[in-house]
Order: sequence, then C-alpha cells, then structure tokens
Amino acid sequence: METNTPNVAGFYAEENKDNIYETVLGEIKYLELPLGITLGSVYDDQPNAHQKFMEKLDACIRNHDREIEKMCNFHHQGFVDAITELLKVRADAEKLKVQVTDTNRRLQDAGKEVIAQTEEIIQCRLQQRNITTVVEKLQMCLPVLEMYSKLKEQMNVKRYYSALKTMDQLENICFPRVSQYRFCQIMIENLPKLREEIKEISMSDLKDFLESIRKHSDKIGEIAMKQAQQQKIFNAALQKQNNLSYGRSMYISNDGLPEPRNEMFLKQNLEEEEEHEDEVLTAHDLVDFSPVYRCLHIYSVLSDAETFENYYRKQRRKQARLVLQPQSNMHETVEGYRRYFSQIVGFFVVEDHILHVTQGLITRAYTDELWNMALSKIIAVLRTHSSYCTDPDLVLELKNLIVVFADTLQGYGFPVNRLFDLLFEIRDQYNETLLKKWAVLFRDIFEADNYSPIPVSNEEEYKIVISKFPFQDPELDKQCFPKKLPMSQSVPQIYIQVKEFIYASLKFSESLHRSSTEIDDMLRKSTNLLLTRTLSSCLQNLIKKPHIGLTELVQIIINTTHLEQACKYLEDFITNITNISQETVHTARLYGLSTFKDARHAAEGEIYTKLNQKIDEFIQLADYDWTMTEPDGRASGYLMDLINFLRSTFQVFTHLPNNNNDHAAMSGKVAQTACMSACQHLSTSLMQMLLDNDLKQISMGAIQQFNLDVIQCELFASSEPVPGFQGETLQLAFIDLRQVQKMATRIIQEDGASPIQGKTGETKYFILEKRRPSRRHYFGL
Repeated sequence: METNTPNVAGFYAEENKDNIYETVLGEIKYLELPLGITLGSVYDDQPNAHQKFMEKLDACIRNHDREIEKMCNFHHQGFVDAITELLKVRADAEKLKVQVTDTNRRLQDAGKEVIAQTEEIIQCRLQQRNITTVVEKLQMCLPVLEMYSKLKEQMNVKRYYSALKTMDQLENICFPRVSQYRFCQIMIENLPKLREEIKEISMSDLKDFLESIRKHSDKIGEIAMKQAQQQKIFNAALQKQNNLSYGRSMYISNDGLPEPRNEMFLKQNLEEEEEHEDEVLTAHDLVDFSPVYRCLHIYSVLSDAETFENYYRKQRRKQARLVLQPQSNMHETVEGYRRYFSQIVGFFVVEDHILHVTQGLITRAYTDELWNMALSKIIAVLRTHSSYCTDPDLVLELKNLIVVFADTLQGYGFPVNRLFDLLFEIRDQYNETLLKKWAVLFRDIFEADNYSPIPVSNEEEYKIVISKFPFQDPELDKQCFPKKLPMSQSVPQIYIQVKEFIYASLKFSESLHRSSTEIDDMLRKSTNLLLTRTLSSCLQNLIKKPHIGLTELVQIIINTTHLEQACKYLEDFITNITNISQETVHTARLYGLSTFKDARHAAEGEIYTKLNQKIDEFIQLADYDWTMTEPDGRASGYLMDLINFLRSTFQVFTHLPNNNNDHAAMSGKVAQTACMSACQHLSTSLMQMLLDNDLKQISMGAIQQFNLDVIQCELFASSEPVPGFQGETLQLAFIDLRQVQKMATRIIQEDGASPIQGKTGETKYFILEKRRPSRRHYFGL
C-alpha cells in the first residue's frame, strides 16, 4: 500500500494536467484574441509543460485536418453537378441577349419624336409649376425678409432692446415657415452673432457707465453731503423757531399784515429754496443711468441676467476697494479727507439709486454687506490717518466731515453708529492735540510774564483786567489809583486760555447726538486733564527752570492762589454752557485745587532749595585764615553780605497774598519755613566748615574770628527777619554751632587743637600737639 500511493497520486496529477490542456485548447478555438492570459496558464511550474502542450496542440490539429477532408469528400459530387448545369444554360442566355438588344434598338428609333414632344410638354409644365411655387414662396419669405431688414435697421440705430424682440419674433414665428431655405439658415446662423454683438455693445456701454460714475463719484458725494448739511441746518433752525413762543416777535409782511416769526422764517427759507431749486443737482443729473437699465433689460431678454448682475456687482466691488483706498498724504489737509468722504458717499448714493430703480440688479442685503465691508475699512483708515494729525483744527474739521458723512449716509438708510463710536476715539485724540497746543500756549505765556504785580493806573484799565479774570478784593477796591493787583499778567491770560480750551473742546462735542449731561461730563473731564496734566506740568517745569529766582517763585505762589480761587468760576462757566447743575449726582468736579496746591508746594520747596543754594554760594566765598594770631575785629565780609541778602529776600515774602486769614496763615508759614530752613542750613554749613577733616590746625585768633561770625548769625536770628516766631525759636537754629565753637575754644585754650569730624557720625575732637601728637581727647555733643 505504501509503495503504490505515489503512483496513484502521479496518475491523478497527470490526468489533471491533460484536462487543463484540453481547457486551454478549447479557449483557443472559441475565445477572441488576445489569448495572452490563456496561453500564460500553459507555462506553469511543471517541468516540460510547453513540450506537452505542443504535443496536445499537434494532435488537435491532426484531428481537425481529418474532419475537413471528410467534409470535402462529402460535397464534391454536388459541386460537379452544378457546374455541368451552368454550362448547358450558357448558350441559351447568349441568344436571349441578342434578341433583347435588337428589340430595344427598334423601340428607341420608333419613339424618338414622341420623346421629344413629351419632353417639351414636361418642361412647360415644370416651368409653370415652378413659377407658381416661386410666387407662393416669395409671398411666404417677404415678411421674413422685411422683419430681418427691420432688425438690421434697429441695430444701426442702436435700438438693441427692440432688436432682441424682433429676433424673438423671427425665431418663434417667421423662421419656422422658411427654415428650408438657405438664406433662412444664414439668418439663423447670424442671430447668435447679433446677440453676442448686442451683449458686447451693451457691456461696453456698461463699462463706460461704470467709468463715468467713478469719475463723478466725488462730485455726487459732495453735492449729497452739501444737501444733507443744508437740510440739517434747516431742520435745526426750524426746531429752534418752533421752540420760540408763538407771536413773541412779529414781522410785517409785504402786504402790511403781521406774521409770526417762525412763519416768516419758513417763508424766507422756502423762497430761498425756490431760488436755488434749479441749482440742486442729483446723481441722475450728473450721470446717465440709461446704459445700466438698457444692459439689464438686454441681459434679461437673453436670459442671462445673472451673468450681468454678477459682473456689475464684481466691478462695483472693485471700484469700492479703489474708492476706499486713501491717499498716503490724506491726513495733511482737510481737502484730502473731504475728497475721500465725497467719493465714498457718491459711490453709495449711486448704489442706492440703482437699488431703488432696478429690480434685482442689487439687493438690500448686497448693499448692507458692501457697506459693512466699507465701514470697517473706513474706520481703519480714519484711525490710522487721524493718528498722524497734530493740528487740533484739522482734527475738528475731520470730525465735522465725519458727522456730515454719517448724516448723509444715514439719510440713505445706512447704519452709522460705528462712525459715532469712532468719533469718541477721535475725541480723545482731539483732546490730546488740544492739550499739546495749550501746553505751548501756557509755556509762551509763562515765558512772556514779568512775574510782577499788574499795575493799573485808572478805572478803565482795572475794568479791563477784571473783565478777563474774576478778581475780587474789597480792600484793594478802597485804594486809590494807581494801584497794583497782586497777580501777574499770566494769570488772566491763563484763565482766558482755559476758557478757550473749554470752547474748543465743546466744538468737538457738537453734533454728536449726545445729551447735555454727557457733554457736560466730557467738558469737565477734558478741563481736568488740562489742569492736572498740562497746566500742572507747565507749572512744575517753570518752577524748576534755573532763571526763575526767589522773587519769581513768590509771584508764582501768588498766581497759583488766584488761579485756584478762579476754579469755581470755571465750573460756573461750564454749567452755563451745558445747563447742567453742579448739584447733579453724576456731575464731575474740577481738580484745579489739587493742581495749584501741588504747584505751590513745589514752588515753596524750590524757594527753600534756592535759598540753600545761594547760602552755599556765599559760604564758598569764605576764606578763613585758621592760623591767624589776632581776629579782624569785625565779622567776615562774606557773612555780612549773606545776612544782608537774607534780610532783603525775606522782605519779598511780605508780598504774599494775605487778603484773608487763610492766605495770611499760608504766607506766614511759607516765610517762617523758608527763614528757619535758611538759618539751619547756614548753621550746618558753618559747622561743617569748622569740622572739616582737612582742617589740621586752628589758632585762637581764627576761632575768635569765627566767633564774631557766629555772633552775627545769632543777632540776625534775634532781629526777627520774619515775624511770627515764638520766643527764641529761630535762635535755636544756631545753638549747635555755638556749642561747637565754645568747645573748640576751650580745647585750644587748654592744649591747642583742631576739630575733625569722625567717621562714626559723632562730633569728635582730636587733640593735636606739636610735641605730643599721640594725645587725643574725645568730646560728644
């Protein structure tokens, strides 16, 4: 069993291969070419597969050859019989052919005359029928030809819409009747070309129209803005007149009858409008809109209105982008802004006109989308270019143009709230430019001021001053002319400029459609910025300037006091403008009090600083001979000059305002503080001179000379250079100096010594002897 198994398997494998070859041969016989896949199956992995297949193929060919041979042998006798019969019929066919040919010749000769006459009759009948047919066809074709001639004439006179109607009649009514004629086919072939020609011509007219409105957009916008502005002025005047009481002021008309004021005003305005009625132009007057109507109708007739609408909207979007693109130097002049706004207004006025006079060319959704896109671009452009404006007048002109621009487009139904929101941003910038401008004005005023009281020689000059500045002083009013007002020239000028600033700030708030409360709040906030930032900064810079002396600083203190008192009048001034009471809960207050108080404190501090600096300058002139044997018998010259300077300086403080108890207390405190600061600084400087580390030796004569200077300082303190000190308060400023001087005198009397300031901060005296240099004594104060 085990030995037979492989043979059985080989048998079945051989049988399977034979079956495969049989299948391949069957496919070769019955399937169409190509046989690549079929033949490919022959070449398998079995050895000698190709040789075996070729043997099978040869056997198959031999079988087919045998079958063909059998079939030929079977039909051979029938073929021989058919050939024999054909040979028998051949002779009879030739005889028949000769007889037919002879008969045909005789008939042709006999019928020649009949044929000729018959042909003549036929020809006449054909001509008659053709003539009748031609007449009928001409009667049918004439209307078509006339209609086509009419079409050509309409094309020549550019009546394209009528030409399209004529084409429709030709195609739907005329051409079906004569479609079989060549001329009709030519006409039919020409109609699409004529339609394309009409489309091209109408599109060319549309392009000319678009170019025309692009050129006239600024003019259209300028007229629209002017009309909107005039309408606004008229409505405002009308509202103002309606608010007046009826009949309060009467006028006499031309017929002698009295008329109410508002009716008279309306009549005058109506007459003026009638006079200028012919001069009023609209977009329709400047631009011929017929091309766009005609083109729309043509494309509608051609069932291609969507293409026209898409083209029109696409081109207008491109024009909108060009219109919205500003010039690089637009921010330099107001004319640049005006032209920019005029072009945009003109563009949307045209679009609004197209929206209302055409059906479906553009929609409200399209114009709203276009306006929102334009509005975003406009706001971005204005933010950028307005930031370059440094002239407040130009910013104000820009604001007025934006208001007119917004009012104009709002009249055409476009939302403009974002423009008014933008105006609040520009308002902040406007305030900044105003602050910069007023900072220059304040600096110029301070530079030109002489910092001396204003002299008035008569009543007229006095009234001129108080008309500019709210000054009230009953005590000064009792004095006779000539007299001097306590403040300098800069005070009324600053006050006037603050009011001018309020007016300038108010100009921007006009026409913003805001309530009086909001306007009042804006005015107060901008005025606070002027006082707390601009004016305060100018005062601080003025106080720090080197050329401002003590006299000028005293006058600055006086000036700030009066400006502080005038703040309440500025609040009243704003209240009168806005009619908003100061008692209102949300009403802001002016911060002038803190501004001027800070300026006074800075001026006082600068007074103390400058006094100390002046004292240092005198101290630098000191030239003590620390080895002198005998004193000069009088105080040092530099010290006497210093004391005389201090006396004259403190006399200036008597000019500080003291019209009431508060001012008197303030002026006394400033003078006393300045005097105490000067004495303490003088004492400290002299003490440092005596305790200088570089001073190695001092004689009794030198210490006696120094004692004379200390005595003069004490005499100065006891002379009460500034009234108001209690007891010996001022003398206490020199008590430490006196103790140091006494201590030095005692040490010199004992051993001879020089005072030296130790590094620990305590006052130490190192005893220096020529013979015993190591001996030291320490004394502390």
